[in-house]
Amino acid sequence: MSNSVFSSFETVKFEGADSSNPLAYRFYDAERVVMGKPLKDHLRFAVAYWHSLAMTGSDPFGGPTINRPWMAAGDPIAQAKVKADAAFDLFRVLDLPFYCFHDADMAPAGETLADTLKNFHTMADYLDEKMQSSKTKLLWGTANLFSAPKFMAGASTNPDPEVFAWCATTIKHCMDVTKQLGGSNYVLWGGREGYETLLNTNMKQELDQMGRMLSLVVEYKHKIGFDGQILIEPKPKEPTSHQYDFDAATVYGFLKAYGLEKEVRVNLEANHATLAGHSFEHEIATASAFGILGSLDINRGDALLGWDTDQFPNDLWTMTMSMYHVIKAGGLGKGGCNFDAKVRRQSFTAEDMIHAHVGGADLCARAFLTAAKLIEDGKYDAILTERYAGWQQPEAQAMFSGKWSLDEIAGWAEKEAINPQPRSGKQEQIENLLMRSIYTDKI
Repeated sequence: MSNSVFSSFETVKFEGADSSNPLAYRFYDAERVVMGKPLKDHLRFAVAYWHSLAMTGSDPFGGPTINRPWMAAGDPIAQAKVKADAAFDLFRVLDLPFYCFHDADMAPAGETLADTLKNFHTMADYLDEKMQSSKTKLLWGTANLFSAPKFMAGASTNPDPEVFAWCATTIKHCMDVTKQLGGSNYVLWGGREGYETLLNTNMKQELDQMGRMLSLVVEYKHKIGFDGQILIEPKPKEPTSHQYDFDAATVYGFLKAYGLEKEVRVNLEANHATLAGHSFEHEIATASAFGILGSLDINRGDALLGWDTDQFPNDLWTMTMSMYHVIKAGGLGKGGCNFDAKVRRQSFTAEDMIHAHVGGADLCARAFLTAAKLIEDGKYDAILTERYAGWQQPEAQAMFSGKWSLDEIAGWAEKEAINPQPRSGKQEQIENLLMRSIYTDKI
């Protein structure tokens, strides 16, 4: 392999909390056993092919500031191979176990559908070859069905049935490649599955189209024997005003409506959660409650900006509570923590990219360790258990289980002359407990 912009960097090592090396892991000790298995198997970190290799630093108000060798003019396939070489060099440096891809970021588009698919499979074979000598595996693949002009009115929800067919074909091939490369999940991100105005929108028609596409995906998964998860990634807005996959609860309602709630889970992104007016932990807890938690995109937004900034995470409190709910949900299973995050416009060097991932991995690792310690300590859970203890009483169980009807509940309440009194929610006590746990020096 020829040298890449990452070739001069050594593989990042775990050196512990006392290390002064800025390019060392301080908390991400991949082999450390926590709650019965190595930390790397809990977190299952992944590098996003698109943000790490394809982003140029452009934003709504300015052009590119990041120029990599593979972005220069030249033969598209040759440049895509240079990008792949750099990708696997970056994976070597970061020593994280997985990566994720969009088809459009790993392979160039062609003049026709046939040309595009040919390019895609050429690059899939090249990635397959690269993976033979790499420790890095594929967490998930997905299709870019939002960037090209043909998708301006949606992908599966498009009024043009030929666009629907194009999308179905693209998804089919992306699923084939995901299976070929040993991926554990396939993600559908409906970047334009929504509408800008109801004046030109038949919502029922579009929802039925989206439901049909997802049913086709599930059917094809079983046909080809893909044993990974099918995931929808919710997003509330940007670019469309009204997204059909607004948040975890909305997606669950959609899945129930089309009988797919047992077949499809969600890939939740932190920045999408905040754009929906939620916290990341809220979305994780919601998905857990409905039994559809699948995987995570780890990033953060900017509270002062109204769009998806996709920054690397730095909020220990939020990430700790997010990891707490992940653990309570039974873990991520075949999912993982994908760094769907990009360096800032002014961070254009290769070293900036490495710093970003090291910090993100360390933050998530520390958060997970703190959450595990919270659960093992039991003090927080004891407060929650006490708060809901009344529901373990026989009368409460009769109400909750359906044994009592509405009039039977009313009869009991009147007979016993119940008189509920306010009880403290102990919010400040809990916040103090969590603050002291999260910001301790001992992990």
